[in-house]
Amino acid sequence: MKIDICFRKEVDSTNDWAKQMAGEGAPEGTLALADSQILGRGRRGRSWKSPAGDNLYMSLILRPEIPPEKASGLTLVMGLSAAQGITDVLELPVKIKWPNDLVIEEKKFCGILTEMNADRQKIRFVVVGIGINVNNSAFSGELQGRATSLKLEKGTVIDKDVILEAVMAAFEKNYKIFLKTQDLSGLVEEYNRILVNRSRPVRVLNPVNAFEGVAQGINTSGELLVERADGSVTAVYAGEVSVRGASSYV
Repeated sequence: MKIDICFRKEVDSTNDWAKQMAGEGAPEGTLALADSQILGRGRRGRSWKSPAGDNLYMSLILRPEIPPEKASGLTLVMGLSAAQGITDVLELPVKIKWPNDLVIEEKKFCGILTEMNADRQKIRFVVVGIGINVNNSAFSGELQGRATSLKLEKGTVIDKDVILEAVMAAFEKNYKIFLKTQDLSGLVEEYNRILVNRSRPVRVLNPVNAFEGVAQGINTSGELLVERADGSVTAVYAGEVSVRGASSYV
């Protein structure tokens, strides 16, 4: 897959821009990259603060020939790829908080939002958006103590281009594995190795029946396996719920 970068100084959101380009026929591998977002957003409609200059905001157009129900795995593929790429170049202890956040020392620095255009049988396109706090110097308000940046963790200014290249290189490798198997069977071992939720108490939040248990890792479909107090294991689908630590964000 060839990565073709399209850059704008400011956009509403890179996901919206990428979806527009995809609808106009942009090929797989087109990467919408912006210096800032006015209306950046995360999963379940949450806002994502997107100041200019410091960070990476980007969305990748994909056109995978897989069943639409398999597309949610691409969020996990990108999360694993970003963790691997950043760890390789910065040697930081990056962990994954299932399904779409990356953390260092339990502080969030990266979020992923995947959106799809499809009918029941065929995917037209998938857009995988990722925001990475690279060079933020401080966080205030509700983010203080819960968010971090690569600069804060490494103690020096980080070259954004190095991070971009490392993440995309890891994604290209993992994407090929995912397409070959059409699931996470080739990636699940490495994903679970750096899954911060694993073997920890979690609260599964949904409108119907929230419950608590201990996360055991993901399965090959990308679902989080949660063992309840009675010993039963529930496979949790990311599209339906939020997962938090039993007493904290992680």
